[in-house]
Amino acid sequence: MIIASFLVILAIFLIVGLASARVATGERNDYYLAGQSVSPWLTGLSAVATNNSGYLFIGVIGYGYATGLSAVWLMFGWIVGDFLGSTFIHRQLRKATGVTNQASFASVLSNWHGEDFAVWRRLAAIIMVVLLIVYGAAQITAGAKALEGVFEGFNWRYGAIGSAVIILAYSIAGGIRASIWTDAIQSISMLVALFALFFVGLHGAGGIASMIEQLRPMDDGTFLNLWPEDNELLLTSALGIFFFVLGWLFAGFSVVGQPHIMVRFMALDDDANMQRTRVWYYSFFVIFYILAAGLSLLARVYMPELGDIDAELALPRMAETLLPDVMVGLILAGIFAATMSTADSVVLSCSAAITHDLVPQRLEHPWLLKTATAAVTLLALFLALLDNQSVFSLVIIAWSALAAAFAPLLSLYALKRRVSEITAIGLMVLGIAITLVWRFQLGWHGGIYEGLPGIAIPFILGWALSRPATPAERRASPMEEDSPAAERTVD
Repeated sequence: MIIASFLVILAIFLIVGLASARVATGERNDYYLAGQSVSPWLTGLSAVATNNSGYLFIGVIGYGYATGLSAVWLMFGWIVGDFLGSTFIHRQLRKATGVTNQASFASVLSNWHGEDFAVWRRLAAIIMVVLLIVYGAAQITAGAKALEGVFEGFNWRYGAIGSAVIILAYSIAGGIRASIWTDAIQSISMLVALFALFFVGLHGAGGIASMIEQLRPMDDGTFLNLWPEDNELLLTSALGIFFFVLGWLFAGFSVVGQPHIMVRFMALDDDANMQRTRVWYYSFFVIFYILAAGLSLLARVYMPELGDIDAELALPRMAETLLPDVMVGLILAGIFAATMSTADSVVLSCSAAITHDLVPQRLEHPWLLKTATAAVTLLALFLALLDNQSVFSLVIIAWSALAAAFAPLLSLYALKRRVSEITAIGLMVLGIAITLVWRFQLGWHGGIYEGLPGIAIPFILGWALSRPATPAERRASPMEEDSPAAERTVD
Protein backbone atom coordinates (compact mmCIF):
# COMPACT_ATOMS: atom_id res chain seq x y z
CA MET A 1 0.00 0.00 0.00
CA ILE A 2 2.87 2.37 0.79
CA ILE A 3 4.48 1.70 -2.59
CA ALA A 4 1.19 2.27 -4.41
CA SER A 5 0.62 5.54 -2.56
CA PHE A 6 4.20 6.62 -3.27
CA LEU A 7 3.87 5.92 -7.01
CA VAL A 8 0.49 7.66 -7.32
CA ILE A 9 1.67 10.83 -5.57
CA LEU A 10 4.91 10.84 -7.56
CA ALA A 11 2.85 10.50 -10.75
CA ILE A 12 0.83 13.57 -9.70
CA PHE A 13 4.05 15.58 -9.31
CA LEU A 14 5.13 14.42 -12.79
CA ILE A 15 1.78 15.35 -14.35
CA VAL A 16 1.98 18.83 -12.85
CA GLY A 17 5.44 19.28 -14.34
CA LEU A 18 4.37 18.02 -17.76
CA ALA A 19 1.28 20.26 -17.68
CA SER A 20 3.56 23.29 -17.74
CA ALA A 21 4.39 22.44 -21.36
CA ARG A 22 0.97 23.82 -22.32
CA VAL A 23 2.13 27.39 -21.62
CA ALA A 24 5.80 26.95 -22.53
CA THR A 25 7.07 28.64 -25.68
CA GLY A 26 10.50 27.02 -25.87
CA GLU A 27 12.20 30.38 -26.28
CA ARG A 28 15.43 30.92 -24.35
CA ASN A 29 13.94 33.38 -21.85
CA ASP A 30 10.89 31.17 -21.32
CA TYR A 31 12.90 27.95 -21.01
CA TYR A 32 15.38 29.27 -18.45
CA LEU A 33 13.36 32.05 -16.74
CA ALA A 34 9.70 31.16 -17.45
CA GLY A 35 9.43 34.46 -19.33
CA GLN A 36 9.94 36.26 -16.00
CA SER A 37 6.23 35.80 -15.36
CA VAL A 38 6.20 33.71 -12.17
CA SER A 39 3.91 34.95 -9.41
CA PRO A 40 5.25 35.74 -5.92
CA TRP A 41 3.71 32.72 -4.21
CA LEU A 42 5.05 30.28 -6.80
CA THR A 43 8.49 31.90 -6.67
CA GLY A 44 8.61 31.72 -2.88
CA LEU A 45 7.47 28.11 -2.62
CA SER A 46 9.78 26.99 -5.40
CA ALA A 47 12.80 28.72 -3.86
CA VAL A 48 12.20 27.23 -0.42
CA ALA A 49 11.80 23.73 -1.93
CA THR A 50 14.99 24.04 -3.97
CA ASN A 51 16.92 25.53 -1.06
CA ASN A 52 16.01 22.81 1.42
CA SER A 53 15.40 19.67 -0.68
CA GLY A 54 16.58 16.48 1.02
CA TYR A 55 18.88 18.59 3.21
CA LEU A 56 15.94 19.55 5.43
CA PHE A 57 13.88 16.37 5.38
CA ILE A 58 16.84 14.01 5.69
CA GLY A 59 19.91 15.98 6.81
CA VAL A 60 18.52 18.52 9.30
CA ILE A 61 16.17 16.08 11.01
CA GLY A 62 18.98 13.51 11.17
CA TYR A 63 21.35 16.13 12.59
CA GLY A 64 18.80 17.10 15.24
CA TYR A 65 18.23 13.44 16.10
CA ALA A 66 21.96 12.97 16.68
CA THR A 67 22.86 16.26 18.41
CA GLY A 68 19.70 17.41 20.18
CA LEU A 69 18.66 20.95 21.07
CA SER A 70 21.88 22.61 19.90
CA ALA A 71 20.72 21.91 16.31
CA VAL A 72 18.45 24.93 16.80
CA TRP A 73 21.48 27.18 16.24
CA LEU A 74 22.03 25.64 12.82
CA MET A 75 18.45 26.47 11.89
CA PHE A 76 18.58 29.95 13.44
CA GLY A 77 21.85 30.88 11.77
CA TRP A 78 20.81 29.52 8.37
CA ILE A 79 17.50 31.41 8.25
CA VAL A 80 18.95 34.69 9.58
CA GLY A 81 21.87 34.56 7.12
CA ASP A 82 19.54 33.80 4.24
CA PHE A 83 17.25 36.64 5.32
CA LEU A 84 20.08 39.18 5.55
CA GLY A 85 21.20 38.34 2.02
CA SER A 86 17.69 38.71 0.68
CA THR A 87 17.25 42.21 2.13
CA PHE A 88 19.61 43.84 -0.34
CA ILE A 89 20.44 41.32 -3.08
CA HIS A 90 17.35 39.50 -4.36
CA ARG A 91 15.50 42.51 -5.73
CA GLN A 92 18.65 43.99 -7.27
CA LEU A 93 19.33 40.68 -9.03
CA ARG A 94 15.78 40.56 -10.40
CA LYS A 95 16.10 44.14 -11.66
CA ALA A 96 19.46 43.33 -13.24
CA THR A 97 17.90 40.36 -15.05
CA GLY A 98 15.35 42.66 -16.66
CA VAL A 99 17.84 45.43 -17.47
CA THR A 100 20.49 43.15 -18.99
CA ASN A 101 17.95 40.90 -20.78
CA GLN A 102 20.11 37.87 -19.97
CA ALA A 103 18.85 34.35 -19.25
CA SER A 104 21.59 32.93 -17.03
CA PHE A 105 22.98 33.77 -13.61
CA ALA A 106 26.55 34.27 -14.87
CA SER A 107 25.48 36.45 -17.80
CA VAL A 108 23.47 38.75 -15.57
CA LEU A 109 26.48 39.30 -13.31
CA SER A 110 28.92 39.71 -16.19
CA ASN A 111 26.69 42.34 -17.85
CA TRP A 112 25.67 44.11 -14.63
CA HIS A 113 27.24 47.45 -15.61
CA GLY A 114 26.36 47.39 -19.29
CA GLU A 115 29.50 45.68 -20.60
CA ASP A 116 30.19 41.97 -20.87
CA PHE A 117 32.97 40.46 -18.74
CA ALA A 118 33.37 37.64 -21.27
CA VAL A 119 36.42 35.97 -19.70
CA TRP A 120 34.89 36.08 -16.22
CA ARG A 121 31.59 34.74 -17.62
CA ARG A 122 33.18 31.72 -19.28
CA LEU A 123 35.31 30.93 -16.24
CA ALA A 124 32.21 31.22 -14.04
CA ALA A 125 30.32 28.89 -16.39
CA ILE A 126 33.05 26.25 -16.13
CA ILE A 127 32.97 26.46 -12.33
CA MET A 128 29.19 26.16 -12.27
CA VAL A 129 29.06 23.20 -14.66
CA VAL A 130 31.69 21.23 -12.73
CA LEU A 131 30.27 21.88 -9.26
CA LEU A 132 26.58 21.72 -10.14
CA ILE A 133 26.75 18.48 -12.14
CA VAL A 134 28.38 16.75 -9.18
CA TYR A 135 25.83 18.38 -6.87
CA GLY A 136 22.99 17.17 -9.08
CA ALA A 137 24.41 13.64 -9.16
CA ALA A 138 24.51 13.60 -5.38
CA GLN A 139 20.86 14.70 -5.19
CA ILE A 140 19.82 11.91 -7.54
CA THR A 141 21.74 9.42 -5.41
CA ALA A 142 20.40 10.77 -2.11
CA GLY A 143 16.75 10.41 -3.12
CA ALA A 144 17.29 6.92 -4.49
CA LYS A 145 19.19 5.71 -1.43
CA ALA A 146 16.52 7.10 0.88
CA LEU A 147 14.06 4.77 -0.87
CA GLU A 148 16.51 1.87 -0.52
CA GLY A 149 16.63 2.50 3.21
CA VAL A 150 12.85 2.29 3.51
CA PHE A 151 11.85 -0.34 0.93
CA GLU A 152 13.58 -3.60 1.78
CA GLY A 153 15.31 -5.19 -1.20
CA PHE A 154 15.00 -2.07 -3.35
CA ASN A 155 18.01 -1.36 -5.60
CA TRP A 156 18.81 2.33 -5.31
CA ARG A 157 20.15 2.44 -8.90
CA TYR A 158 16.63 1.87 -10.25
CA GLY A 159 15.51 4.85 -8.19
CA ALA A 160 18.34 6.95 -9.60
CA ILE A 161 17.40 6.05 -13.17
CA GLY A 162 13.72 6.76 -12.48
CA SER A 163 14.61 10.12 -10.94
CA ALA A 164 16.68 11.09 -13.98
CA VAL A 165 13.90 10.05 -16.37
CA ILE A 166 11.32 12.17 -14.50
CA ILE A 167 13.68 15.15 -14.33
CA LEU A 168 14.43 14.87 -18.03
CA ALA A 169 10.76 14.51 -18.97
CA TYR A 170 9.38 17.62 -17.35
CA SER A 171 12.52 19.73 -17.71
CA ILE A 172 12.48 19.25 -21.47
CA ALA A 173 8.70 19.72 -21.58
CA GLY A 174 8.45 22.93 -19.59
CA GLY A 175 11.94 24.11 -18.63
CA ILE A 176 12.23 26.09 -15.41
CA ARG A 177 8.46 26.56 -15.26
CA ALA A 178 7.97 22.80 -14.85
CA SER A 179 10.50 22.78 -12.04
CA ILE A 180 8.80 25.73 -10.30
CA TRP A 181 5.32 24.21 -10.54
CA THR A 182 6.41 20.85 -9.12
CA ASP A 183 8.40 22.60 -6.39
CA ALA A 184 5.29 24.44 -5.26
CA ILE A 185 3.05 21.39 -5.02
CA GLN A 186 5.84 19.48 -3.30
CA SER A 187 6.21 22.25 -0.67
CA ILE A 188 2.49 22.30 0.08
CA SER A 189 2.15 18.51 0.27
CA MET A 190 5.20 18.15 2.52
CA LEU A 191 3.92 20.86 4.85
CA VAL A 192 0.64 18.97 5.25
CA ALA A 193 2.42 15.66 5.83
CA LEU A 194 4.91 17.09 8.35
CA PHE A 195 2.15 18.82 10.29
CA ALA A 196 0.22 15.55 10.47
CA LEU A 197 3.27 13.58 11.60
CA PHE A 198 4.25 16.19 14.18
CA PHE A 199 0.85 16.41 15.85
CA VAL A 200 0.25 12.65 15.78
CA GLY A 201 3.71 12.10 17.25
CA LEU A 202 3.32 14.80 19.90
CA HIS A 203 -0.09 13.44 20.91
CA GLY A 204 1.31 9.94 21.21
CA ALA A 205 4.23 11.21 23.31
CA GLY A 206 1.81 12.91 25.72
CA GLY A 207 2.67 16.52 24.85
CA ILE A 208 5.81 18.62 24.99
CA ALA A 209 6.45 18.26 28.73
CA SER A 210 6.08 14.49 28.57
CA MET A 211 8.37 14.33 25.52
CA ILE A 212 11.12 16.20 27.39
CA GLU A 213 10.77 13.86 30.38
CA GLN A 214 11.10 10.84 28.10
CA LEU A 215 14.25 12.34 26.58
CA ARG A 216 15.98 12.97 29.92
CA PRO A 217 17.09 9.35 30.49
CA MET A 218 18.69 9.39 27.01
CA ASP A 219 20.51 12.66 27.66
CA ASP A 220 24.28 12.24 27.84
CA GLY A 221 24.72 15.78 29.12
CA THR A 222 24.71 17.38 25.69
CA PHE A 223 21.48 16.25 23.97
CA LEU A 224 19.20 18.58 25.94
CA ASN A 225 21.85 21.29 26.17
CA LEU A 226 20.97 24.30 24.04
CA TRP A 227 24.63 25.30 23.68
CA PRO A 228 26.89 23.38 21.25
CA GLU A 229 29.86 21.65 22.85
CA ASP A 230 31.69 20.01 19.94
CA ASN A 231 33.29 23.11 18.48
CA GLU A 232 36.93 22.31 17.64
CA LEU A 233 37.96 25.96 18.03
CA LEU A 234 36.16 26.44 21.34
CA LEU A 235 38.33 29.05 23.08
CA THR A 236 35.63 30.01 25.54
CA SER A 237 32.03 28.89 25.68
CA ALA A 238 30.68 32.24 24.51
CA LEU A 239 33.27 32.60 21.75
CA GLY A 240 32.70 29.06 20.55
CA ILE A 241 28.94 29.59 20.35
CA PHE A 242 29.48 32.89 18.55
CA PHE A 243 31.61 31.30 15.82
CA PHE A 244 29.27 28.30 15.57
CA VAL A 245 26.23 30.52 14.94
CA LEU A 246 28.21 32.95 12.76
CA GLY A 247 29.35 30.06 10.60
CA TRP A 248 25.79 28.89 10.01
CA LEU A 249 24.74 32.48 9.37
CA PHE A 250 27.24 32.58 6.51
CA ALA A 251 25.97 29.17 5.36
CA GLY A 252 22.52 30.74 5.05
CA PHE A 253 23.93 33.84 3.35
CA SER A 254 25.60 31.45 0.89
CA VAL A 255 22.21 31.02 -0.80
CA VAL A 256 22.89 34.18 -2.83
CA GLY A 257 25.77 32.36 -4.52
CA GLN A 258 23.70 29.34 -5.59
CA PRO A 259 22.63 29.80 -9.26
CA HIS A 260 19.96 27.07 -9.10
CA ILE A 261 18.18 28.87 -6.24
CA MET A 262 18.68 32.48 -7.30
CA VAL A 263 17.25 31.76 -10.76
CA ARG A 264 13.86 31.43 -9.03
CA PHE A 265 14.00 35.06 -7.95
CA MET A 266 15.27 36.05 -11.41
CA ALA A 267 12.09 34.51 -12.87
CA LEU A 268 9.74 36.62 -10.70
CA ASP A 269 7.14 38.59 -12.66
CA ASP A 270 8.16 42.01 -11.26
CA ASP A 271 10.91 43.13 -8.89
CA ALA A 272 8.32 45.22 -7.02
CA ASN A 273 6.78 41.91 -5.90
CA MET A 274 9.94 40.73 -4.16
CA GLN A 275 8.64 41.63 -0.71
CA ARG A 276 5.56 39.46 -1.20
CA THR A 277 7.78 36.66 -2.48
CA ARG A 278 9.91 36.86 0.66
CA VAL A 279 6.80 36.57 2.84
CA TRP A 280 5.90 33.26 1.16
CA TYR A 281 9.49 32.07 1.20
CA TYR A 282 10.31 32.78 4.85
CA SER A 283 6.88 31.75 6.17
CA PHE A 284 7.34 28.24 4.77
CA PHE A 285 11.05 28.26 5.64
CA VAL A 286 10.45 29.00 9.35
CA ILE A 287 7.53 26.57 9.64
CA PHE A 288 9.55 23.79 8.00
CA TYR A 289 12.46 24.34 10.38
CA ILE A 290 10.23 24.42 13.48
CA LEU A 291 8.63 21.15 12.40
CA ALA A 292 12.05 19.66 11.63
CA ALA A 293 13.30 20.55 15.12
CA GLY A 294 10.24 19.05 16.77
CA LEU A 295 10.31 15.90 14.65
CA SER A 296 14.00 15.29 15.35
CA LEU A 297 13.25 15.21 19.09
CA LEU A 298 10.13 13.08 18.64
CA ALA A 299 12.09 10.61 16.54
CA ARG A 300 14.49 10.13 19.46
CA VAL A 301 11.50 9.34 21.71
CA TYR A 302 9.98 6.78 19.34
CA MET A 303 13.31 5.33 18.12
CA PRO A 304 15.79 5.84 20.96
CA GLU A 305 18.52 3.43 19.89
CA LEU A 306 20.74 5.29 17.44
CA GLY A 307 22.67 2.11 16.66
CA ASP A 308 19.54 0.49 15.24
CA ILE A 309 18.75 3.29 12.76
CA ASP A 310 20.46 5.53 10.28
CA ALA A 311 19.74 8.94 11.83
CA GLU A 312 19.09 10.43 8.39
CA LEU A 313 16.17 8.01 7.91
CA ALA A 314 14.48 9.23 11.10
CA LEU A 315 11.66 10.99 9.22
CA PRO A 316 10.49 8.14 6.94
CA ARG A 317 10.94 5.54 9.70
CA MET A 318 8.84 7.54 12.16
CA ALA A 319 6.22 8.10 9.47
CA GLU A 320 6.00 4.32 8.95
CA THR A 321 5.47 3.91 12.68
CA LEU A 322 2.80 6.56 13.24
CA LEU A 323 0.95 7.37 10.02
CA PRO A 324 -1.39 5.50 7.68
CA ASP A 325 0.12 4.13 4.48
CA VAL A 326 -1.24 6.94 2.31
CA MET A 327 0.52 9.59 4.40
CA VAL A 328 3.72 7.55 4.52
CA GLY A 329 3.63 7.40 0.73
CA LEU A 330 3.13 11.17 0.63
CA ILE A 331 6.19 11.78 2.82
CA LEU A 332 8.36 9.37 0.84
CA ALA A 333 7.22 10.92 -2.45
CA GLY A 334 7.85 14.37 -0.97
CA ILE A 335 11.41 13.46 0.08
CA PHE A 336 12.10 11.92 -3.34
CA ALA A 337 10.58 14.92 -5.12
CA ALA A 338 12.56 17.28 -2.88
CA THR A 339 15.85 15.81 -4.09
CA MET A 340 14.57 15.97 -7.66
CA SER A 341 13.56 19.61 -7.24
CA THR A 342 17.17 20.49 -6.52
CA ALA A 343 18.53 18.14 -9.17
CA ASP A 344 16.34 19.55 -11.95
CA SER A 345 17.21 23.10 -10.92
CA VAL A 346 20.90 22.21 -11.07
CA VAL A 347 20.46 20.56 -14.47
CA LEU A 348 18.78 23.64 -15.94
CA SER A 349 21.39 25.99 -14.44
CA CYS A 350 24.15 23.85 -15.99
CA SER A 351 22.32 23.83 -19.31
CA ALA A 352 22.03 27.64 -19.22
CA ALA A 353 25.73 27.97 -18.39
CA ILE A 354 26.62 25.82 -21.40
CA THR A 355 24.24 27.26 -23.99
CA HIS A 356 24.37 30.88 -22.85
CA ASP A 357 27.80 31.40 -21.30
CA LEU A 358 30.30 28.77 -22.36
CA VAL A 359 29.92 28.11 -26.08
CA PRO A 360 31.41 30.73 -28.46
CA GLN A 361 28.02 31.45 -30.05
CA ARG A 362 24.93 31.33 -27.88
CA LEU A 363 22.48 28.54 -28.69
CA GLU A 364 18.94 29.80 -29.14
CA HIS A 365 17.00 27.03 -30.91
CA PRO A 366 14.60 25.23 -28.50
CA TRP A 367 15.88 21.79 -29.47
CA LEU A 368 19.47 22.79 -28.81
CA LEU A 369 18.49 24.04 -25.36
CA LYS A 370 16.71 20.76 -24.64
CA THR A 371 19.58 18.70 -26.01
CA ALA A 372 21.94 20.46 -23.60
CA THR A 373 19.53 19.70 -20.74
CA ALA A 374 19.39 16.04 -21.74
CA ALA A 375 23.18 15.81 -21.93
CA VAL A 376 23.63 17.34 -18.48
CA THR A 377 20.98 15.03 -16.98
CA LEU A 378 22.62 11.93 -18.45
CA LEU A 379 26.04 13.02 -17.21
CA ALA A 380 24.68 13.60 -13.70
CA LEU A 381 23.03 10.15 -13.79
CA PHE A 382 26.27 8.55 -14.99
CA LEU A 383 28.17 10.08 -12.06
CA ALA A 384 25.43 8.99 -9.66
CA LEU A 385 25.53 5.38 -10.87
CA LEU A 386 29.30 5.25 -10.41
CA ASP A 387 28.68 5.64 -6.66
CA ASN A 388 32.29 6.76 -6.38
CA GLN A 389 32.87 8.31 -2.98
CA SER A 390 35.94 10.20 -4.22
CA VAL A 391 33.70 11.94 -6.75
CA PHE A 392 30.89 12.65 -4.30
CA SER A 393 33.26 14.08 -1.70
CA LEU A 394 33.27 17.16 -3.95
CA VAL A 395 29.65 17.78 -2.95
CA ILE A 396 30.82 18.70 0.55
CA ILE A 397 32.58 21.73 -0.87
CA ALA A 398 30.15 22.54 -3.71
CA TRP A 399 27.80 24.73 -1.64
CA SER A 400 30.53 26.81 -0.01
CA ALA A 401 32.65 26.99 -3.19
CA LEU A 402 29.73 28.34 -5.23
CA ALA A 403 28.99 30.86 -2.49
CA ALA A 404 32.62 31.98 -2.28
CA ALA A 405 32.79 32.27 -6.08
CA PHE A 406 29.70 34.45 -6.57
CA ALA A 407 28.41 35.93 -3.27
CA PRO A 408 31.21 38.52 -2.80
CA LEU A 409 30.85 39.97 -6.31
CA LEU A 410 27.05 39.92 -6.23
CA SER A 411 27.10 41.64 -2.82
CA LEU A 412 29.42 44.38 -4.13
CA TYR A 413 27.16 44.95 -7.13
CA ALA A 414 24.05 45.10 -4.96
CA LEU A 415 25.81 47.69 -2.79
CA LYS A 416 26.49 49.80 -5.90
CA ARG A 417 30.21 49.12 -6.24
CA ARG A 418 32.10 48.61 -9.49
CA VAL A 419 35.16 46.38 -10.08
CA SER A 420 37.28 45.60 -13.13
CA GLU A 421 37.06 42.25 -14.87
CA ILE A 422 40.52 41.27 -13.61
CA THR A 423 39.42 42.04 -10.06
CA ALA A 424 36.19 40.07 -10.54
CA ILE A 425 38.18 37.04 -11.74
CA GLY A 426 40.63 37.39 -8.85
CA LEU A 427 37.84 37.56 -6.25
CA MET A 428 36.14 34.46 -7.67
CA VAL A 429 39.35 32.41 -7.73
CA LEU A 430 40.43 33.66 -4.30
CA GLY A 431 37.10 32.74 -2.70
CA ILE A 432 37.22 29.18 -4.00
CA ALA A 433 40.88 28.80 -3.00
CA ILE A 434 40.16 29.93 0.56
CA THR A 435 37.32 27.42 0.99
CA LEU A 436 39.49 24.56 -0.28
CA VAL A 437 42.48 25.45 1.88
CA TRP A 438 40.29 26.08 4.96
CA ARG A 439 38.63 22.66 4.71
CA PHE A 440 41.21 20.33 3.21
CA GLN A 441 44.57 21.86 4.13
CA LEU A 442 43.93 23.52 7.49
CA GLY A 443 40.98 21.38 8.58
CA TRP A 444 39.33 24.28 10.40
CA HIS A 445 35.84 23.71 8.98
CA GLY A 446 34.80 21.83 12.13
CA GLY A 447 35.07 25.04 14.11
CA ILE A 448 34.20 27.69 11.53
CA TYR A 449 32.29 27.07 8.30
CA GLU A 450 34.66 27.55 5.37
CA GLY A 451 32.19 29.81 3.57
CA LEU A 452 32.74 32.50 6.22
CA PRO A 453 36.34 33.32 5.23
CA GLY A 454 35.61 32.31 1.63
CA ILE A 455 32.98 35.06 1.35
CA ALA A 456 34.22 37.64 3.86
CA ILE A 457 37.85 37.95 2.75
CA PRO A 458 37.13 38.43 -1.00
CA PHE A 459 34.31 40.85 -0.14
CA ILE A 460 36.57 43.02 2.05
CA LEU A 461 39.33 42.94 -0.55
CA GLY A 462 36.82 43.65 -3.32
CA TRP A 463 35.46 46.65 -1.45
CA ALA A 464 38.98 48.06 -1.13
CA LEU A 465 39.62 47.55 -4.86
CA SER A 466 36.20 48.73 -6.04
CA ARG A 467 34.79 52.19 -6.62
CA PRO A 468 31.28 53.66 -6.58
CA ALA A 469 29.54 53.28 -9.92
CA THR A 470 29.23 56.47 -11.98
CA PRO A 471 25.80 57.91 -12.87
CA ALA A 472 26.21 56.61 -16.43
CA GLU A 473 26.98 53.12 -15.15
CA ARG A 474 23.98 53.26 -12.85
CA ARG A 475 21.73 54.10 -15.79
CA ALA A 476 23.06 51.02 -17.59
CA SER A 477 22.53 48.78 -14.57
CA PRO A 478 19.85 48.01 -11.95
CA MET A 479 21.54 50.25 -9.39
CA GLU A 480 19.53 53.37 -10.22
CA GLU A 481 17.47 54.38 -7.23
CA ASP A 482 13.96 52.99 -7.30
CA SER A 483 11.53 55.25 -9.09
CA PRO A 484 7.90 55.64 -7.99
CA ALA A 485 6.89 53.46 -10.93
CA ALA A 486 9.13 50.69 -9.69
CA GLU A 487 7.28 50.72 -6.37
CA ARG A 488 3.99 49.75 -7.89
CA THR A 489 2.38 46.55 -6.70
CA VAL A 490 1.61 43.99 -9.35
CA ASP A 491 -1.16 41.57 -8.51
